[in-house]
Amino acid sequence: MTAIHFISGLPRSGSTLLAALLRQNPRFQAGMSSPLAGLFDSLVGQMSARNEFSLFLNDIQRERILRGLFDNFYADSTAEVIFDTSRTWCGRIPAITRLFPDARVIACVRELPWMVDSVERLVQRNVFSPSSIFNFNPGGTVYTRANALVAADGMVGAPYDLLKQACYGGHTDRLLLVQYETLSTDPARVMAAIYEFLGEQAFAHDFDHVDYDVTEFDERAGTPGLHTVRSQVGAEPRATVLPPDLVKRFGNDAFWRDPNKVPGGLRVV
Repeated sequence: MTAIHFISGLPRSGSTLLAALLRQNPRFQAGMSSPLAGLFDSLVGQMSARNEFSLFLNDIQRERILRGLFDNFYADSTAEVIFDTSRTWCGRIPAITRLFPDARVIACVRELPWMVDSVERLVQRNVFSPSSIFNFNPGGTVYTRANALVAADGMVGAPYDLLKQACYGGHTDRLLLVQYETLSTDPARVMAAIYEFLGEQAFAHDFDHVDYDVTEFDERAGTPGLHTVRSQVGAEPRATVLPPDLVKRFGNDAFWRDPNKVPGGLRVV
């Protein structure tokens, strides 16, 4: 049977780059966020007591239906190992554990000021193309955009809370945190840690020729460059475009960098 694992974590933190690297292995299938997580949540909701016909479903049937969602979505895949990507998978680890006992979750993380900075750069670069991230609204300021991003239901805030839930929720054995800073400066170390975490045989990845293009998707989202991956992995030092008070506001939120805040057994690379 095909093995399945999950890529999750925070936005603008390297998940697309990680998928681009993983797919170099001919045994692996990986890509940008898929519709599976949304379909999964919709099915769970429809099978709940809010639907009067849920009376005819038991948990065994629910599990079979949800597992069938994955089986059918990837039915045409010839890969031996599939990585499905969504920022919400961190919030579904208990369900993942029930459905796929051998599955693991790789969560990409990054310091919050640089995530907000990354989105703000896209906004300032695409001045004539309002982004779906902000409901295609051309107005606002760096402050209103930052507030929207880190809100409880925002692009950054929601997955950040899910990440914390995953880290402190008793499933650290299934979770590996990959820091963007490490992935961009020492990708060989990150890939070695991932292969060890998954129990997979090592593979020689090419960090100088990375190929992954979803330009059409980004343009339709009004955010060209959202999933752009440079052909060569490497850090790109730059000054932030955020005002100093915003940098200070989010500067202490990377809990995974504080040994006193990292739960026992949680692996961080």
